[in-house]
Amino acid sequence: MLSFQDQFCQSGVWRRRQFLRAGALALGGLSLGDQFAVRAAAADQGINPLKDRSVIFLFMHGGPSQFETFDPKMEAPSHIRSCTGEIKTTLPGITFGGTLPRLAQLAHKFSVVRSFVTGDGNHDIKPILGADTLKANMGSLYSSVAGSSRSDTAMPTNVALFPRSVEASAQAAVTEFGNFEGTGELGRSVAPFVPGAGADLQQDMRLNLSEGRFHDRRALLGQLDRWRRWGDGSEALRGYDAFQQQAFEALHKGVFDAFDLSKEDRRLVERYDTAPLLPRAHINEKYKNINHYATNAQTLGKQLLLARRLCERGAGFVTVTTSFIWDMHADVNNAPMATGMDYVGRPFDHAVSAFIEDVEARGLSDKILLVCCGEMGRSPAVNKDGGRDHWGNLAPLLIYGGGLKMGQVIGESSKDGSEPRSQPVGMKDLIATIMHSLLDIGQVRLMSGVPPRVIEAMTRGQPIAGLV
Repeated sequence: MLSFQDQFCQSGVWRRRQFLRAGALALGGLSLGDQFAVRAAAADQGINPLKDRSVIFLFMHGGPSQFETFDPKMEAPSHIRSCTGEIKTTLPGITFGGTLPRLAQLAHKFSVVRSFVTGDGNHDIKPILGADTLKANMGSLYSSVAGSSRSDTAMPTNVALFPRSVEASAQAAVTEFGNFEGTGELGRSVAPFVPGAGADLQQDMRLNLSEGRFHDRRALLGQLDRWRRWGDGSEALRGYDAFQQQAFEALHKGVFDAFDLSKEDRRLVERYDTAPLLPRAHINEKYKNINHYATNAQTLGKQLLLARRLCERGAGFVTVTTSFIWDMHADVNNAPMATGMDYVGRPFDHAVSAFIEDVEARGLSDKILLVCCGEMGRSPAVNKDGGRDHWGNLAPLLIYGGGLKMGQVIGESSKDGSEPRSQPVGMKDLIATIMHSLLDIGQVRLMSGVPPRVIEAMTRGQPIAGLV
């Protein structure tokens, strides 16, 4: 255990070795002080790869249908066109699926891509593993350049929000199809921070520490206020390494408050809240995924609200996912399309529209980029039970904010919605769009120590034409 007064301070004298040891508790592998020094060295060379932007990646796990979301195809035969009908949007001649009325009224604020291809119809998390050659969470790819935390606030740059991030009793997100926290060859120091709800956030802020070092860090945080009160009136801090002082200052800042939704206005929390949309009693219990549908409605809106809070305070990449809910085969596990879009589409419409309205009201539309997509789309033909099956040749994609060009439909699909009719947009292009929004890639190339494979993963594709 650490004790500032007992171990670090003897007769008012602070030892530099203890300062360094305490600062190293902040992050696994590289201390906060070390990271600040690295960033400062880059700044001294005139290198600043970071743009003042954040990304929220809302992963629609299970594979959302392109027909019932943003490409209804109502002119197609009945076995192809949207099972939920269509609704006019604020874009002339553009309609969405019938369960997205709020988003339809905000269509001029975001863009959709109708020629997006994920590549296969497998259940996995390939959009999250943005660098398939590295097997790394896309946020980890970003953190490998940006660092694990912000130097001024200690906010983690890479965060993953599961249902239990906002509701302790929520069913766990499905992880059998991939590791949302995977860092591949990038190493655990850039793994996403995964907070819980209803628990001591100091305990959650492990940041990949070994158990012993984690307990030491808890003691450090527990005594920080006492240290601060002593240090404020002491001459002992003067003359010590500036980066170590910066590390202690960062640890003292209100990182934990960012994760506390009670700090938000109650009316805003209610606007985001999706729980009233799906009372458990209204769910047809013959589907085994009943609990996943309930979890999605219970938590999605609050997850997006928390994501906005984190980005507003410096988080660079936030992954949001609920449960395995967009798989609508109409079988023993999953609802058919029309019922499933009532269960899943309406909470999505409510939460994402609340997010867009909130970000617009705060003047953050240029600073926060929202990306919504799944691992695949859905088959053109509705099956005999009213569901759609796996389809890898076309998938829906929504993009909002980030200083990109909004209020448009990019690309075109074939008449039956089975494949792109225009130039396909692949996942490597989506990665390039995200990374160019977050980083000055030219500056990244000038940084020493950035592995070539990281730069290659960021630049294999081209930013989506029409957005930049």
